[in-house]
Amino acid sequence: MKDRDFYGPLLGHCAHLAKERMRGPMTGYGMTPAQTNVLLYLHENGCTSQSALAEQMRVKAPTANGILERMEEKGLLCRTVDAKDARRRIVALTDKGRGLVAELERCFQEAEADIVRGFSREEKEQLKVLLRRVMANLEEEYKV
Repeated sequence: MKDRDFYGPLLGHCAHLAKERMRGPMTGYGMTPAQTNVLLYLHENGCTSQSALAEQMRVKAPTANGILERMEEKGLLCRTVDAKDARRRIVALTDKGRGLVAELERCFQEAEADIVRGFSREEKEQLKVLLRRVMANLEEEYKV
């Protein structure tokens, strides 16, 4: 079996290429992939605690804090102290952050069109199902 025939390297290479495909458009908006994921997560799920966001991002608290600080400096989100627990910080999108979502979603749609170019509707759905199964297997194995 060739190196590229192993699932891990194939998935890793696909992930790398997909990230590179997105990097250009995101950079044009001054966004990193991590910042874009935070923006889209908050758009879809509403405000959330900083610790829950770090968990969702699968990063340590100081890393999440750095990402959120840079986004706050850009005026894309705000962090406030939770009224019920002064130790918690609540993260929410600003109007500027919400305004950027539509542009970033358009970038994602264009990238995804490139990723699955030539696939039938059924193949696209099958790919999603299979990737979700791979993710579930790995999350179960590594307790992510």
